[in-house]
Amino acid sequence: DLRAFRDRGGKLLQYHGWGDSAIPAFNSIAYYDSVNRFMSKAPDERSSSRSTEDFYRLFMVPGMYHCSGGVGPNVFDAATPLLKWAEQGTVPTQITASRMENGKVTQTRPLCAYPQVAKYRGTGDTNEASNFRCTRP
Repeated sequence: DLRAFRDRGGKLLQYHGWGDSAIPAFNSIAYYDSVNRFMSKAPDERSSSRSTEDFYRLFMVPGMYHCSGGVGPNVFDAATPLLKWAEQGTVPTQITASRMENGKVTQTRPLCAYPQVAKYRGTGDTNEASNFRCTRP
């Protein structure tokens, strides 16, 4: 029940690595889905919207372990998109993540707001975020 948080104008940006062996990634998806189900029955009295996406976004990170590390891109700035959302109303739909090896970026990938996923456009370097788009599976 995140009504009080939502009603005060709170914004929640959550991320979870698909490669997390400590806490299964599907736990975060199950939590997001349960919040979405509950909140759809408890609309914001200040607006006609019933969307959880108005205040809560989940970003799944491919290959990332528990909060960092892993085989995929796992360096990203979640604070700036959250701040822009809270202060300017700019809703985060994707965040660009990087994979760093020996101090160099070797891969970038868009992290998409759940339930969207990054899909390769079919051309270009698969290590470049610009060659992917966020889409519903």
